[in-house]
Amino acid sequence: MNTASKRILFLVPYPLGIAPSQRFRFEQYFDKLSEADYEFDVKPFLDERAMLYLYDSGNFFRKVWKVMLGLLKRFFQLFTLGEYDYVFIHREAAAIGPPIFEWLITKVFRKKVIFDFDDAIWLKNTSSTNSVISLFKRYRNAENVCSWAWKVSCGNDYLVNHAKQFSQNVVVNPTTIDTENLHNRVRQFSDGKITIGWTGTHSTIKYLDALIPVLKKLESEFNFNFLVIADRKPEFKLKSLQFIPWNKQTEIDDLLKMDVGVMPLEDDKWAKGKCGFKALQYMALGVPAIVSPVGVNTKIVDHNANGWICNTAEEWEQTLRQILERQIELRSFSTASRTKIEAHYSVKSNTPNFLHLFTNNKA
Repeated sequence: MNTASKRILFLVPYPLGIAPSQRFRFEQYFDKLSEADYEFDVKPFLDERAMLYLYDSGNFFRKVWKVMLGLLKRFFQLFTLGEYDYVFIHREAAAIGPPIFEWLITKVFRKKVIFDFDDAIWLKNTSSTNSVISLFKRYRNAENVCSWAWKVSCGNDYLVNHAKQFSQNVVVNPTTIDTENLHNRVRQFSDGKITIGWTGTHSTIKYLDALIPVLKKLESEFNFNFLVIADRKPEFKLKSLQFIPWNKQTEIDDLLKMDVGVMPLEDDKWAKGKCGFKALQYMALGVPAIVSPVGVNTKIVDHNANGWICNTAEEWEQTLRQILERQIELRSFSTASRTKIEAHYSVKSNTPNFLHLFTNNKA
């Protein structure tokens, strides 16, 4: 196929370089698209100024104004659709309301839409600081858009199985790591104090609640660091706690401070839709991961080979205790972790799959 004249419009929720779901699902493939002779434009719904106070409490009228401005921009962008062969919609074309834009793009303008999502977005899961937005969201939008889209791109099998109720052209497009240009270093272990780490956002820090009693118990016996990298400092109290505000510029250096990374989850419908991003980041840097047996985690982590899968508090304590007692040789797990990501969850390994989204072949 001659792709020289093929153009793609990316309709996305957030500005580039900010949201992990965008950075690690499609932004890091932009060079690959250019190399394959595709041209593309990216149109975020929210601008960078909106991101400054989106997740802060208050600023109600500013948030409403930015949403209204986003809707207005989306309306005028409809009149540019003739310039594009494909429209890639990540999660939603607009932050609120029914899927009017998606309907117009697919049914009126008859564009080939690739609909991409990496969470169970048909479930209600709005941040408390933006609870008012949930009043204007329609959570069935995803099901409608799946049925209208030309192709549906999902982050894991759980999401695929849901999407297949509404579309027969669904493909697993995993969240991936750029092991060549970004996560291209490996943790160097020492005989010093062990650092257990977690990274995430204020909306996912709740998953650490079940792990805090285990860490407090271990603190009474071992001297270790518990490193949290997040957009907000956690409210729980641990004498081992070290907090580093998330910063894109220092993200890799900060993650490399960890000897082992943790990813506890609750076994609910929302968590089953998550794409294991924390584990992928840890393992790509040679940091073995301890994860809950929820969703795609059990595919990413091979228990006792490149990491550990722990369900109960007792299992979490036992695994962490063995690490703190240095009964486990972390270096061997480190090598196996990196190898697993390079083979199955890297940009390099997934590029053919991603580019296939923009061919006329079925998923």
